[in-house]
Amino acid sequence: MTSLDAGPLGANPLGAGPLGAAAADCYGFVADCRVRQVTELLAHSWDPVVLVALRPGALRRRDLITAIGGVSDKALAESLTRLTGSGLVTRTAESAPRNVAYALTELGDSLVHGPIAAIGQWAVEHGNRLTVAAD
Repeated sequence: MTSLDAGPLGANPLGAGPLGAAAADCYGFVADCRVRQVTELLAHSWDPVVLVALRPGALRRRDLITAIGGVSDKALAESLTRLTGSGLVTRTAESAPRNVAYALTELGDSLVHGPIAAIGQWAVEHGNRLTVAAD
């Protein structure tokens, strides 16, 4: 039995449902836990922003910088490297030099339209309360 399998009364502390089922493979959110692996994707401040910026379709790096605003070229490059390495974004080099486009993979699209969309909706509904609480 793992720390997430059972609480004091034998129930999964995360409850039934998708998170409870996924967390069954975790032991205290160890490094190889799938839930921790996914939350790590959201921990890098620019990664979710880059994913959402790619939602309409493939973009070149300079177009991403314009679409996002406020991100440095270095931070964007690091984010794109992480997201490409995670299988969430594809990098396609076209025939002309310096003509590289980035696009969401099917996996990236499912993350953007699923969990990230849900977090966005939650932020719309509760963002003011967070701002007030932070003051």
